[in-house]
Amino acid sequence: MKRGMLISFEGGEACGKTTQIKKFLSFLQENHYDVVAAKEPGGTPIGEEIRNLLLHSKNEISSRTEMLLFNASRCQLVSDVIVPALRGGEVVILDRFFDSTLAYQGYAGNVKLEEIKPIIDFATEASTIVPDVTFLLDISFDDAMQRKNADEALKNLDRIENKKRQYHEKVREGFLTLAKESPERFVVIDARKSIEEIFDIIAKEFEKRYKQIQNEK
Repeated sequence: MKRGMLISFEGGEACGKTTQIKKFLSFLQENHYDVVAAKEPGGTPIGEEIRNLLLHSKNEISSRTEMLLFNASRCQLVSDVIVPALRGGEVVILDRFFDSTLAYQGYAGNVKLEEIKPIIDFATEASTIVPDVTFLLDISFDDAMQRKNADEALKNLDRIENKKRQYHEKVREGFLTLAKESPERFVVIDARKSIEEIFDIIAKEFEKRYKQIQNEK
């Protein structure tokens, strides 16, 4: 039986994750891979309710509360979607995973990483659910804002997207720090490259790593 593979996409606002995930999902389906895609927060009925609260609440939400809510959604996603799919040998694509919590609520939100990590471990079944590869689409705040201003679909900001420059710059620094700490897992891609250039990197890296995983069985 094929071994499942877990792939996460990370990055700041307007980095192009949604576009690349759609292309990658189509690529996998066209090539007859069994694939499941989900986003964080969300991916389950409970997760979608938490997503609506996190992204659209009119009330102030502290970074610590955000962190707990993200992990509550993640815990449900792991048990209901990710674990069964991986056991079935499927490729699982995640639009954000625990690295986002470390970058947004940790590095940018000033929640101590040593407080966050045990809760992530709990939500990911004692940290047994870790991506086989994480594609980090890296973009500066100024480049991201240029994209948002040029695209009507990106102008409607949610509660987290609407935070100030300093917050988003810290998010980017956090992601790059995480990538340096786990270079074997992260593939950092310059999000200013063309859509096709980025996709080519993703597809080639996936095919290489997927073969390695199947040969490890």
